[in-house]
Amino acid sequence: MSQSVTPANRTWITLAVMLSAIMVLLDMTIANVALPHMMGALGVTSEQVTWVLTSYSMAEAICIPLASYFALKFGVRRLLLVSVIGFIVTSALCGQADSLAEMVTFRIMQGAFGASVIPLAQSTMVQIYPANERGKAMALFSVGILLGPILGPTVGGIITENMDWRWIFYVNVPVGALCLTLVYLFVKIDGKGESKLDWPLVIGMTVGIGLLQMVLDRGNEEGWFESNFILFSLIISAIAWVFFIARSWRTKGDIAPMWLLKDRNLAVSCLIMAGFSMGLFGITQLQPMMLEQLLHYPVEMTGFVMAPRGLTSAIVLLVMAQYMDRLDPRMLVAVGLGFSIFGTYLMMQYSMEINLYWVLIPSIIQGMGMGLVFAPLSQMAYRTLEAKYAVGGAVMYNLCRTIGSSFGISIVNTYFSRTQQREWHALGADISATNPILQQQAMQHHTTVTDPNFIAQVSALLHQQSTLLAFVYTFGFLMFSYVALLPLLALYRFKKKAPAAAVNSH
Repeated sequence: MSQSVTPANRTWITLAVMLSAIMVLLDMTIANVALPHMMGALGVTSEQVTWVLTSYSMAEAICIPLASYFALKFGVRRLLLVSVIGFIVTSALCGQADSLAEMVTFRIMQGAFGASVIPLAQSTMVQIYPANERGKAMALFSVGILLGPILGPTVGGIITENMDWRWIFYVNVPVGALCLTLVYLFVKIDGKGESKLDWPLVIGMTVGIGLLQMVLDRGNEEGWFESNFILFSLIISAIAWVFFIARSWRTKGDIAPMWLLKDRNLAVSCLIMAGFSMGLFGITQLQPMMLEQLLHYPVEMTGFVMAPRGLTSAIVLLVMAQYMDRLDPRMLVAVGLGFSIFGTYLMMQYSMEINLYWVLIPSIIQGMGMGLVFAPLSQMAYRTLEAKYAVGGAVMYNLCRTIGSSFGISIVNTYFSRTQQREWHALGADISATNPILQQQAMQHHTTVTDPNFIAQVSALLHQQSTLLAFVYTFGFLMFSYVALLPLLALYRFKKKAPAAAVNSH
């Protein structure tokens, strides 16, 4: 690496890695709205088709920690090129899959190739920008991190409704070709170094992360601890986690470098990012369910209504990018959490009579919060981390983001279904043929409490109200999860300044 990155090249490198990250992150959620269409084409049930999502997230979670090893072994540039090429090819294979076995196989490969792109993109941004512009760099990178998964359902809905579900995968071919060209022309970072493959750690990490991801994805459907398979998987996962964390800490290896969490700022940032991802992905999982199942919004309309959250966060990030390095990042995160809390509180006021503005306003407020949390949080993660550990730090940060989002989706699904059952029984406890209020209601409708049509109406109303309460209470649960993150900001350490991390490239 002989000379510094010029401002012009820095712009092109930023575009290359951001576009690559958006492409990979889009595929986390782009398939969600197309699942009903895949069921018919692949001949599977609604339960089986969720493996299309589970297989991708499992492969990504397992392979993210390997990025630091492969970057040292082959170099950042070469690994990024191979990852993008592999992602393009496997995306095309997913598009032509004719069975669930083929689709799951290709989605695993797609997730495996895409996993390295996110930490490599983030670490590249950390390395090409000087320390005094780190906040700006993380603001720009966070645009991609936020837009990808949030706009996934919107893009997926538009493509599925107007073209064919297979195009949600085929679209990665032209986009990926553009990413590949930009990476080939402008990303020259080598980053090679001494590395060794610690097989016991790799096996422990693969078993631990893979089984945990599977438990989180399938636990609610299997009844959690009522299922021996889930219980056994969780026990094995816990043992594997203890083993690989202890081994990583002892050997200071390149794979899943848990030992980097001894840096307090990185550890706190990872913890807050995991917690914030739980809330964010919990809400983005819950809101489409409410709009489609309870308020009967069409799929495409749901996608458009979900979009302002991501767009607002992108606008806030772009506006704040120039000020990011002058402001206290802890203050920005606190304000961002405040917006997220307030936006989620407004969602707790939902009723069956809400209009479109009641859906959009909380989303926009939450989008402002997301924009103010993500960039300064990333900035703080690298504040006291040596530049040579940038890829390893990015690996740990993005692993926490991935696992946090999985926890969020799993917790939300479980909490929601249990709350719905509880409210159903609570509301229905007093409904009987001898209830005078019910008799009066039947008289007003010129019928009797034993009329099958009236019973069906009451049952539908009971289901509607118990479901609404479940949504409201789950939003409340997520609001308090945001509140719980605020005290963690006091753990940041500000004494040591960030080391100069502008990388010499070309």
